[in-house]
Amino acid sequence: ILHKFCLVFQAPIKATCEDMSCKTGFPEDVHSAVVSRSVHGGQPLLNVRFQSCDGNKKIHFGSSEPEDFRVGEDGVVYAERSFQLSAEPTEFVVSAQDKETQQEWQMRVKLTPEPAFTGASEKDQRKIEEIIFPWQQYKHSSPLKRQKRDWVIPPINLPENSKGPFPQELVRIRSDRDKSLSLRYSVTGPGADQPPTGIFIINPISGQLSVTKPLDREQIASFHLRAHAVDVNGNQVENPIDIVINVIDMNDNRPEFLHQVWNGTVPEGSKPGTYVMTVTAIDADDPNAQNGMLRYRILSQAPSSPSPNMFTINNETGDIITVAAGLDREKVQQYTLIIQATDMEGNPTYGLSNTATAVIAVTDVNDNPPEFTAMTFYGEVPENRVDVIVANLTVTDKDQPHTPAWNAVYRMTGGDPTGRFTILTDPNSNDGLVTVVKPIDFETNRMFVLTVAAENQVPLAKGIQHPPQSTATVSITVIDVNESPYFVPNPKLVRQEEGLLAGSMLTTFTAQDPDRYMQQTSLRYSKLSDPANWLKIDPVNGQITTTAVLDRESIYVQNNMYNATFLASDNGIPPMSGTGTLQIYLLDINDNAPQVHPKEATTCETLQPNAINITAVDPDIDPNAGPFAFELPDTPASIKRNWTIVRISGDHAQLSLRIRFLEAGIYDVPIVITDSGNPHASSTSLLKVKVCQCDLNGDCTDVDRIVGAGLGTGAIIAILLCIIILLILVLMFVVWMKRRDKERQAKQLLIDPEDDVRDNILKYDEEGGGEEDQDYDLSQLQQPDTVEPDAIKPVGIRRLDERPIHAEPQYPVRSAAPHPGDIGDFINEGLKAADNDPTAPPYDSLLVFDYEGSGSTAGSLSSLNSSSSGGEQDYDYLNDWGPRFKKLADMYGGGDD
Repeated sequence: ILHKFCLVFQAPIKATCEDMSCKTGFPEDVHSAVVSRSVHGGQPLLNVRFQSCDGNKKIHFGSSEPEDFRVGEDGVVYAERSFQLSAEPTEFVVSAQDKETQQEWQMRVKLTPEPAFTGASEKDQRKIEEIIFPWQQYKHSSPLKRQKRDWVIPPINLPENSKGPFPQELVRIRSDRDKSLSLRYSVTGPGADQPPTGIFIINPISGQLSVTKPLDREQIASFHLRAHAVDVNGNQVENPIDIVINVIDMNDNRPEFLHQVWNGTVPEGSKPGTYVMTVTAIDADDPNAQNGMLRYRILSQAPSSPSPNMFTINNETGDIITVAAGLDREKVQQYTLIIQATDMEGNPTYGLSNTATAVIAVTDVNDNPPEFTAMTFYGEVPENRVDVIVANLTVTDKDQPHTPAWNAVYRMTGGDPTGRFTILTDPNSNDGLVTVVKPIDFETNRMFVLTVAAENQVPLAKGIQHPPQSTATVSITVIDVNESPYFVPNPKLVRQEEGLLAGSMLTTFTAQDPDRYMQQTSLRYSKLSDPANWLKIDPVNGQITTTAVLDRESIYVQNNMYNATFLASDNGIPPMSGTGTLQIYLLDINDNAPQVHPKEATTCETLQPNAINITAVDPDIDPNAGPFAFELPDTPASIKRNWTIVRISGDHAQLSLRIRFLEAGIYDVPIVITDSGNPHASSTSLLKVKVCQCDLNGDCTDVDRIVGAGLGTGAIIAILLCIIILLILVLMFVVWMKRRDKERQAKQLLIDPEDDVRDNILKYDEEGGGEEDQDYDLSQLQQPDTVEPDAIKPVGIRRLDERPIHAEPQYPVRSAAPHPGDIGDFINEGLKAADNDPTAPPYDSLLVFDYEGSGSTAGSLSSLNSSSSGGEQDYDYLNDWGPRFKKLADMYGGGDD
């Protein structure tokens, strides 16, 4: 069967459609697409369509599987690597995020691989067609059949930014089987049923393929669609054909510079043709067409000196080079160029243009040498001083400050053969700092004349020479100062046997004064350090004599060496002094006898085991020490009878029982030890041996030996201290208990002042006259007629601190008309009653009638008896004062009676 296809291009029909409702986001939640099973890295797979109601939104696309798929800014999904799709659909999520508001939208993408065609037999293919394409069974059952031929459609070229009308018909797809069958046509692929969907549509009946909106080549340069023809049952009647639609580029994009401001540098003095920098612009249009072919040119240069055309630009590459000489940083430090890029190969009529700024900084080169501000510099330095700045060298340099062409480096060319000076550079001022690095002796050198040259960190430019001003002279004067005396030699070593007696001359230790040009008297010597106080030095001649016996075994001697320090001082201005160390190496003599160690030992009372190991200790050293000889004295005879000693080495011996049994106790065993010195030195040391009962392991089990040994002095003192502390604690506890009982009794005697009528008068103690209140003049009470009547209180006045009426204590009661002379007897009786009253306050009741002095606005109680005659005074107002003054009212009231 011969299949024919007819492609009919149709003229566009003008139509306009605007969607008034807008919703930002993906048009669908799940998008399915069919792609080839083999995917290559960088291959575009589909285009996701995102609708933005605000055209100014900057949308960033992302993928949930960034290692496999990448989404471009134009929404095209690319394969990130090459891989094979599995038989199962591959799913991932494409996200879109607003860069400004951070709002995010998501859409799930489902990729299904195309069916794989294997090299199966014709029988197998027929079996599959019977399932999928039932109309092919009828075709295969015919005895005459012919292989179908594929559709071959040339690419369709469609200009971008077409103005419509839309939909615009492109081609018509038709199969010659539509005469016998009712066919349905469809297209698939990006732009049809895959994002961006809806760009291309096909009439399912007529096969008319149309575009629905303008295309943008900068987003998608070409579309690859696949056309299908099926019958009404959905059975495929034709093999799918591929349709390629190329978007023809239009000049709708201006060139865009990668940077609006470009920065470059060029050294001063550069020759014409020196490369400076490269500016680059890009055009989104097709770079292979004139729309994307750019040309560059310089519009302006500022400043225009020394020439208005100092630079030129390659119109194709954008390389900027110099075209004129005369670049001088000291005159012009920077140039600003306005660069223009035009597409359409620079056509000024049809091309689109854009501009950018190129800033070219003229860098410094070392074309100006440093020059000294003076030909000679002066300085001075005290002798023996180091790290002192003696002169400050100043230079000028016209190059750019703080650059290698400006930074000065100073070099001494003469006058310092011993290297006593160095010149450092101040990084801020560029000055040269002449510094002393080695001590200078006035007695050797009194003046230095240095020759100094100044250079830069980088060499001078070619053709530039150093002028004479780059060299200067530095004159340095050395100042004489008083220097410290010094001992020779220092330290001084003296070898001397120990045991040198006090008053013996040891050596002479003198110092020298380096100041030869100063008038000074002789040096004076003194002792600075003598740990053992063995030496003294003559202050005039430095002769050292001993003040005590030199002992090598002293704690101040280390490794046979004794160190003493002496001081030598002059009388200069200011006075100076120097120290010297005398080292005395003491030779050993046999002046110490060996001693036994340890001083105490324990052994068993039986013969086995009973060995005691002892050691001989001698402060002397070889040959006045070991090997030692050990023996027991002849007296008392019990020593050799009970004990025996055997030397086991040069320093060790073993003491053991000679008899089978020795009663437990403490024994002092004398041991004679003799060293190997010449002459020999020996001593008898007592070894305190504790003999006790032992078990099978040789350990003491006898407790009585501990008791027999007695307590030491330290233990007795500790026990006494504990007893004393315990007694003090008991005593303090008893005192505290007694004080507590007294306080408890005192609290019981104290009663509430509200219950004591006598306490009312005591409150006037606050207004008393001090010490004179303590002088109790009873004559005033016994002779009331002598008291002045001016302090009598008015009738009817009551005290504010009166207490309520309550039961009164049983005190003596006077008669209604007492004689004034018996007031003293009444007071004495009241005093005795108060002393025997357990409820009375713990103070003398006589204070109730205490004299409170004169001058009180409240008056005094003495006014009760201030009249010369008791009959002339009216005491009836006392009845108004309450029950507290009832006794006084009874004594002095009642008229003449």
